[in-house]
Amino acid sequence: MPRSHPAASLVGPLIASLWLTYAATSVQAEPIADVHMLAQKEQQPLLDTLRDLVAIESGSKDIEGLNQIAERVAGQLKQLGGTVEILQPTDIYRLDDTPEKIGPAVHATFKGTGSKKIMLIAHMDTVYLKGMLKDQPFRIDGDKAYGLGIADDKQGVALILHTVALLQKLAFRDYGTLTVLANGDEEISSPGWRSTITRFASDQDAVFSFEGGGTDGTLRLATSGIGSAYLTVQGKSSHAGARPEGGVNALYELSHQVLQMKDLSKPEQGLKLNWTVSKSGTNRNVIPADATAQADARALKVSDFDELEKALQDKIKNRLLPDSKVELKFEVRRPPLEANEASRRVAAYGKTIYQELGMSLKVDEKATGGGTDAAFAALKTSGAVVEGMGLSGFGAHSNDAEYVQINSIVPRLYLATRMIMDLSTGKLK
Repeated sequence: MPRSHPAASLVGPLIASLWLTYAATSVQAEPIADVHMLAQKEQQPLLDTLRDLVAIESGSKDIEGLNQIAERVAGQLKQLGGTVEILQPTDIYRLDDTPEKIGPAVHATFKGTGSKKIMLIAHMDTVYLKGMLKDQPFRIDGDKAYGLGIADDKQGVALILHTVALLQKLAFRDYGTLTVLANGDEEISSPGWRSTITRFASDQDAVFSFEGGGTDGTLRLATSGIGSAYLTVQGKSSHAGARPEGGVNALYELSHQVLQMKDLSKPEQGLKLNWTVSKSGTNRNVIPADATAQADARALKVSDFDELEKALQDKIKNRLLPDSKVELKFEVRRPPLEANEASRRVAAYGKTIYQELGMSLKVDEKATGGGTDAAFAALKTSGAVVEGMGLSGFGAHSNDAEYVQINSIVPRLYLATRMIMDLSTGKLK
């Protein structure tokens, strides 16, 4: 029996429906013209800002340089209409290598007409020593802009400044509050500003962190946590040849402690503990009275660090030499950043924004590499926290090869601006 054909009266509406669907898809695939055009016009001003920021040496321990760059950043935010303050640290989490003085942070808020709270973070400090600028001055070579600290993280500061500028040029104020925080101690594990980042981020709907996106512009939803363990053993010195029994050998006790702690790693869940540095003794013929060791720890969950510290403290109760004294200090230098559903949803929306530009956007939910300030932002918020919003680049912490890719400026400006706009207006839910 031959198949019946659809009624002619249904064909027209069906084709029309398909065309409308296609047309709608086509419209969604095109970038919003005014946003894209302004992003293109903002590229050169952003490069000018980058040039100025690179010209200011701002190592983590260079307080003079950090004050100078903070003034520069604060001034630009004030020109953009923000309520701006340069903060000095008051709540310092003292780590083993924390310097006496910590650099400032720049805090700015922009009040809008909506309800969404959005926070943009980056850091002003670098790993470089004062005087190294002459080896890495700002320069443009082809599609790359080179400079001291340009990728980590002066590009992030510049990108935030010009994202805010782009929003101002669009006369967009539909957010509730737009908060900017740029700190001066990220490269030394943020001892002065970690608590502030956590506090400011706690009630945000989204936090965007502008560390670089690597060579391929990947957004990151998870980063490794970094911890350190410090083991100290106190014994008693004595002559190693004439009267060794009169001493308490701190090296023996240290060796015992390290060996009984060697199997605390849990690689299957991303928890790692490795003893890496040790020191004991003063002379070959003296029983060592003191010994120390340090370990590097990594974790993918905040709770794993808590369990590890408890295990370490339990272990030191078992001593080889009862007369020795053993102490252990554990530092969480950076907590891990863990992906949540809000972060996944926001990052997935970012992919659709990049598709408008005819580009693909990678999102990584697995922790790789070191930690960032995004992890502090995520500690007490249920909102999205997205890392890697910065420019594509390479060579961070290198002597002569640090650069950003100029062709990533417009896409990143467009991405950040659209994220803020669409989150504020409810298109990104």
